[in-house]
Amino acid sequence: QVQFVESGGGLVQPGGSLRLSCAASGFAFSFSTMGWYRQAPGKQREMVATITTGGDRTAYADSVKGRFAISRDNAKNTVYLQMNSLKPEDTAVYYCNAKVGTLLTYWGQGTQVTVSS
Repeated sequence: QVQFVESGGGLVQPGGSLRLSCAASGFAFSFSTMGWYRQAPGKQREMVATITTGGDRTAYADSVKGRFAISRDNAKNTVYLQMNSLKPEDTAVYYCNAKVGTLLTYWGQGTQVTVSS
């Protein structure tokens, strides 16, 4: 049974930081490309950051480059998203994503991030 435990979301002031965590189980985590996506009200879900199986390659949306950092710990089956210099436009539900090979994709339940003064 695939499970994700996402944590770290919440309310933060502009310019602040948050660290999201996603602990996964039930699939081959260390062989999966992991990612974080987000969906703001009235908008489509978009990719925020992805990281390859060994953590050697990452990719970011242009809107978060230089502010966010994705990392993973395969020993703990956990992927992280460090978010710095947060802006109101970063407000969204953030979802953990796993791609196992080319056919299987899993999603977490989402965690709310709100950036507001």
